Amino acid sequence: MKEYLVFTKFRLSFTVVLSALAGYLFNGGTDWKEILLLVVGGTLVTGASNGSNQIWERDLDKLMNRTKQRPLPAGTMSLKEAYIVVILFLVVGTVMLAMINLPSAILGVSAYVSYVFMYTPLKRKSPWAVFVGAFPGAIPPMLGAIAASGTFSLVPGVLFFIQFIWQFPHFWAIAWVVYDDYNAGGFSLLPSKSGKSKNSAFFILLYSLFLIPFSLIPWVLGWTGNISMAIACVLGALFYLAAYRLYQTLDTKDAKKLMFASIIYLPIIQFLFVFDRTDEFILQLKDVVEFVLK
Repeated sequence: MKEYLVFTKFRLSFTVVLSALAGYLFNGGTDWKEILLLVVGGTLVTGASNGSNQIWERDLDKLMNRTKQRPLPAGTMSLKEAYIVVILFLVVGTVMLAMINLPSAILGVSAYVSYVFMYTPLKRKSPWAVFVGAFPGAIPPMLGAIAASGTFSLVPGVLFFIQFIWQFPHFWAIAWVVYDDYNAGGFSLLPSKSGKSKNSAFFILLYSLFLIPFSLIPWVLGWTGNISMAIACVLGALFYLAAYRLYQTLDTKDAKKLMFASIIYLPIIQFLFVFDRTDEFILQLKDVVEFVLK
């Protein structure tokens, strides 16, 4: 079981599905059956993406300290078994998303294809891989919103672009922290060819700044209230200050702090939007809790 969790990067899959759930609730979804299908189906498709990535990079993973103990390079899982897990997860997960609606399934498959067959091979060729990978990385909240409505609209688009901008400081912080390992594997994913430099730190700082106005779009459009606007400003400012600290010091410790700040920032801001947009989910949750207690 542990090997399967590592192979499919369960913790990462869980955070991805949280974004999808936030998008679903924000767009007015309240059906608990659909929530279950979205969470399980989304986890399976994301797990298939992560597993496919490890199949593709199994020889490179042997070269990096942080990945050499993964199931395939360590020899604790056969390649055949890995393919079976990926195919099973992808098929079952896609079917579950299709049970919600067809657009959700199409988005799930699109995220899988773009992540595995576009982003993954590009990682060794160009830092532009981060830009390409930001597209499948930003699909989850849009998928969740479309799972609730069945159609594409402004709401899924806005949620997509907020997470799209967030991807850059988040992933560049990771690339900074694991810079030496990435070099060993032949990956060069910081925004500047100079590596851990002022130029790279400047791009991280710039996109952290972009995140503030993008996070205020739901408030500008009247979807959320002044409370979430104020908190979003504070969170955005703290995030920016973490990026500015990295720009000043160029220290890996500060890159690690920014990385963890980005991980915390996203679910807080997304569920802040949810709770400020509608009370219906809270009422549904209250009914479930009361039912369980009885």
